[in-house]
Amino acid sequence: MKDRKKLEQDFTQSLQNQTIPYGFIKVTDNPVGGLTSEQKVILNRKANTFFNNGNVEDARRIFITTGYSDGLTRVGDYYMNKNEPLKALKAYYLAHNKRDAEPIYESIAKVISTLIKE
Repeated sequence: MKDRKKLEQDFTQSLQNQTIPYGFIKVTDNPVGGLTSEQKVILNRKANTFFNNGNVEDARRIFITTGYSDGLTRVGDYYMNKNEPLKALKAYYLAHNKRDAEPIYESIAKVISTLIKE
């Protein structure tokens, strides 16, 4: 328990400016393999704090790193509410959330179909 608390304090201290260092960006749909369950929990808690405070981009980056699909789905929902379906689609895709991604795919297909017909 002490190690977990120390790890959380160290991580929190490194994020005092409420930003994530740019080297911490994950761009594939598989979570980082070297993270322990405890590290993922700590990171996801921090990302939830970011998200709740309106810092969606840093939250998104952490959720991608940890592979937290519920967090990524919330990020996708946020972008859909902001009328940014392509950003939402990326979050849904990374979350493996086919149910929410399908309507966006259908909209894209309709646009392409209309362009081809013209």
